[in-house]
Amino acid sequence: MKLLVLLAAIALLLWLLRGGRNRVGRDVAPPPAAPRIAAPEPMVACDWCGLHLPQTDALPAPDGRHFCCTDHRQRAIRG
Repeated sequence: MKLLVLLAAIALLLWLLRGGRNRVGRDVAPPPAAPRIAAPEPMVACDWCGLHLPQTDALPAPDGRHFCCTDHRQRAIRG
């Protein structure tokens, strides 16, 4: 009987040292951070073909018009 109580006490001690019931909560990883979405950019239309593109990607002309490529800008300037 003494041996059974001693084994139960050792098992309980090992269970408590390993974390017991709180072990389940510690293994949970934190949720991933939400991805950041870039701010919307102003859109402009190519004056030659009408293609809409972000203003930062457009090629400006001296008179304030915007173009999608150098070929369209040159065609518009030449007439």
